[in-house]
Amino acid sequence: MRILIATDAWRPQINGVVSTLERMTQAAAEFGAKFEFLTPQGMWTAPLPTYPDIRLAITTPWRIDRRIEEAAADHIHIATEGPIGWLTRRYCLKRKRVFTTSYHTRFPEYVAAHTGFPERLTYAGLRRFHAPSAAVMAPTATIGADLTRRGFERVRLWSRGVNHALFRPRGERIFDLPRPIFLCVGRVSVEKNLEALLGLDLPGSTVIVGDGPARAALQRRYPHAHFLGAMHGEELAETYAGADVFVFPSRTDTFGIVLIEAMASGLPVAAFPVPGPIDVVGPGAGVLDEDLRAACLEALTIPREAAREFSMRYTWRESAKQFLENIEMSRQKGHRVKPKRLELVGDA
Repeated sequence: MRILIATDAWRPQINGVVSTLERMTQAAAEFGAKFEFLTPQGMWTAPLPTYPDIRLAITTPWRIDRRIEEAAADHIHIATEGPIGWLTRRYCLKRKRVFTTSYHTRFPEYVAAHTGFPERLTYAGLRRFHAPSAAVMAPTATIGADLTRRGFERVRLWSRGVNHALFRPRGERIFDLPRPIFLCVGRVSVEKNLEALLGLDLPGSTVIVGDGPARAALQRRYPHAHFLGAMHGEELAETYAGADVFVFPSRTDTFGIVLIEAMASGLPVAAFPVPGPIDVVGPGAGVLDEDLRAACLEALTIPREAAREFSMRYTWRESAKQFLENIEMSRQKGHRVKPKRLELVGDA
């Protein structure tokens, strides 16, 4: 099967959407699937307000239509709700093409955190966007249930994976800092709730890996923390393995690929009991508590091999299998119009 994925998020952006699409499509080759991508590359772009490093495509319907026709795909999947996503949706509806969508980001919560704009209004817009989709793929059962409760239909599970060969326990101790090392990896921005970690009175050292619009302000406000900037590949994997606890203070992530990267590296997790960690971090692999400091200290007692063992259930092969099964089921049903009744599909 030849699949076209329309996404507003693509390189040089570094985020969970891009990583998921790259890793999943590589794994899907085992099942005979072939992919084309409709991305902002080659188009005029403009920076997203408050996120200048995220650029949105400036394009026209006819150009998107032409790109879709040239791809000659058997199926169209829309990954994001940006300009490319909306114009691809328009194409599919106009030509009565069955298509699927995915829900990667709790955008209403992000918008509310940055601007105070009501979440219910943003969710209304997202509901409209996804309504004609033959399957709305959510990363966890908790997120899927929340979307269904908010009126989204035909929600299906599409989990994530991790490269266990890269992210693994290692013997090196790369940090020349007081221990224990409490590590957080991700975008340094307001919605990641990093101050919930940075404000804690913890022993040892707090290390932040990543970049983003809030980095300069947080470095000034919390001089005790060590901000190392963005890392990738082997350097990132070594950093995970060299820490003692992975701390995930976000309350708005839909999954958190960094969680399974950390566990695969032998790092127990400390996080809030919210969507994302609730589904991803199992008993014995981390501690979920509204008292984040207590979670951090208790996580120090968890054996590193327990975190690694739990991570083994997350593979990109299984993620690709779920994705392709969702598409196949959607194509068999041939959904084109929004049904009158709500429908909760599968495990979501």
